[in-house]
Amino acid sequence: MESIDVVKALAALAQESRLAVFRALVEAGPGGLTPGDLAARLAIAANTLSFHLKELSHVQLITQERQGRNLIYRAQFDRMNALLAYLSRNCCEGAVCEVDPATVCTTC
Repeated sequence: MESIDVVKALAALAQESRLAVFRALVEAGPGGLTPGDLAARLAIAANTLSFHLKELSHVQLITQERQGRNLIYRAQFDRMNALLAYLSRNCCEGAVCEVDPATVCTTC
């Protein structure tokens, strides 16, 4: 991941509602959530949610897929793991770290 991509991803997550949306999608796992489910869980108005979903999509932290009449949003776990790997690269002065960013989300 390039540093400019990291800055954009962190900027997108540096807003309380967007962070809540992203965390909800991470918790939902590969099944994802519809906008209606997200709005209900997070008590966010539909038009506001749409704006936040667009911002997270723009930095490729989430994906959108149409299933029939529904849109399903999912966290991009590979992108999330790349962000974590970038942030922790060369940490601990080369010593063994407690967190291995490559395996943060191995079930997703």
